[in-house]
Amino acid sequence: MLPAQTLNLGPLVLPWAMVFAAAAWLASTTVHERAARRAGLPAGPHGWALALATLLAARLAFVLQYWREYADAPWSVLDIRDGGWAPWWGLLAAAVYVLALWLRRSRWRRPVALGAGAGAGLWLVGTLALQLAQPAVPAQLPAWQGVALDARTVHLPALQGRPVVVNLWASWCPPCRREMPVLLRARAAHPEVRFLWINQGEAPETVVRFASAQQLPPADVVLDQSSQLGSLLGQRALPTTLFFDASGRLAAVRSGELSAATLAQHLAQATAPQALSK
Repeated sequence: MLPAQTLNLGPLVLPWAMVFAAAAWLASTTVHERAARRAGLPAGPHGWALALATLLAARLAFVLQYWREYADAPWSVLDIRDGGWAPWWGLLAAAVYVLALWLRRSRWRRPVALGAGAGAGLWLVGTLALQLAQPAVPAQLPAWQGVALDARTVHLPALQGRPVVVNLWASWCPPCRREMPVLLRARAAHPEVRFLWINQGEAPETVVRFASAQQLPPADVVLDQSSQLGSLLGQRALPTTLFFDASGRLAAVRSGELSAATLAQHLAQATAPQALSK
């Protein structure tokens, strides 16, 4: 089983990255406000302004890195559900914000610096904990097989030798439906990568109807009526997309909706020369 990428609270499934970001913002705001009160300062705008500057810088840096993917649908830049962030650029923006207050000798400089330090520290600890939770040996394509809509059996370990993208989905899942065109375009653009849409828990006739409407390739749509693969991988969130390199080792996991940009980001991890040579 893979390390948990999400926090499961009953029916609510949250990516750990989102949880740590929210906790960091809460810690930053709390420390900042308490330090301001101790200094005799009234409530100010810097808590929100610092968070906004951090988020905008992290998003803008990611968008600029993948501007070609956003160029066809510029409005999708505003859809932050795709998980496209460059967090280190966000931290740099927070540091610049604090530095600007110190250079101006603002009376808010110490409370803001304390708040920023608390938030950054908590985020870094959470990110490090996630990294340490990764196994020393990367997870492999699991020993699982299913029947595709063309009636052929797909055995995952047999696909080793080329990058593989495994998308866990269901037809009742709105983000699953929204990301289907993105995955189809990537499949057409990357014939060297095997894309698999492995349905979780639905009846064959439902899957056939949906796959036909979406023009999904029958050979790459696989049935998993008992959601065995999702359980085997420890992935409850839908959609979840797993990226395996040509050696069959897990290169990236995305829990949640993919955009063209975040798909390109994770594909690069699975097809990078260093990943192929390991």
